[in-house]
Amino acid sequence: MKKYLFPIAMLTIFEIIAITLWLTKDNLFYLFNFSYIGISISFGLFLFIKKYKYARRITQLLVGLYMLVYLGLISNENMQIEGFWYYLFTGVFEAATIHYAVAKIFGVLLFGRGWCGYACWTAMILDFLPYKVPEQKRKNIGFIRYIIFGVSFVFVLTLFLSHAGNMERIMFWAFIIGNCVYYITGIILAFAFKDNRAFCKYICPITVFLKPMSYFSLLRVKCNKEKCISCGKCKKVCPMDVDMTDNSRKRQNGTECILCFECVKNCPKDAL
Repeated sequence: MKKYLFPIAMLTIFEIIAITLWLTKDNLFYLFNFSYIGISISFGLFLFIKKYKYARRITQLLVGLYMLVYLGLISNENMQIEGFWYYLFTGVFEAATIHYAVAKIFGVLLFGRGWCGYACWTAMILDFLPYKVPEQKRKNIGFIRYIIFGVSFVFVLTLFLSHAGNMERIMFWAFIIGNCVYYITGIILAFAFKDNRAFCKYICPITVFLKPMSYFSLLRVKCNKEKCISCGKCKKVCPMDVDMTDNSRKRQNGTECILCFECVKNCPKDAL
């Protein structure tokens, strides 16, 4: 039963978050929301332990579609970074602000960039493209993410300073248009750079939060040096170009690990 402790622990953590928010916010939605996400992630991890090939993809679809379709399109919640700025400026700790706190800021200290590997609705689509393993060297254009991050902040700030009317409607359309732009950009970059995750590496503004916080993440893939034969397979299959043979926090692209476990699955000596 030891091998099932990880998914059980993940489910327990999400249930604690779900019950805490339900009781403190007096809103049953949070119990459903975080319980559903916790069950989806735990189910994916269970399938991974059972060596099911598409375990992570199932979790991606379960969580990603729920957030995109139900929370975004049906409930009219802007779960993109603009929604986070919007609720932050209004001083309301709910919806996007709670989502960002759990998945993309403080939760990263525990889960690392698990969000990127198991829940992101943008990556959910991009991972269907053919370039699951990068075929070109990483480009030195990561600064673009900071520009997008700044533009999103200025956009929402300008709306507040100008006292724009019907802000919630504007945020909804910003969510729709923003997602369309993200998908189109991500697909173009994937084919241009032959890398499904090019958008994540160079464009995604959320990584401005994720990268520094994931440096301190408790949940990390580590290498057993005694078993490792330096075959290089883990580096070849990593979609984020992380050097998993280095256990230090300063390993190459270490803050980009999305916990997809492709390295673990492909290690011939079970050293990871």
